[in-house]
Amino acid sequence: MFIFGFLAFVLGVLDLKNPKTLLKQMGFSAIDREARGEDDYTEVFVMTSSMASTNMGIYYMLAALLNVRQFFYWTVPFRVVTFVVFTTAVLKKYAPLKFITVPLWELTGALLTGWALWTERDKTAAQ
Repeated sequence: MFIFGFLAFVLGVLDLKNPKTLLKQMGFSAIDREARGEDDYTEVFVMTSSMASTNMGIYYMLAALLNVRQFFYWTVPFRVVTFVVFTTAVLKKYAPLKFITVPLWELTGALLTGWALWTERDKTAAQ
């Protein structure tokens, strides 16, 4: 949980500094601000997404440091929902194929977290 939080925090900060980084990572065109239309708010959306990533990273790191187990349990189904929504976006061609790394990241995180919680539960029950 801490590592995921740290990665989300670092990527969020980096993408706040340079929004094109996030767009390129996800397979979107990274067009210069000057070349965008007056009503193109892509960079504003990237900024809000990056800020959310930064905040989420802090939440995850704090939850890990404080061992807020209930938070860990909540993340599993919500990350699976995120996987489904983002995978659907790729399948419906709302997002480029390279974007599939985002839902795969979410599913991997959900499965690893669920597995860790299941393993710890079994260890606790055995004591």
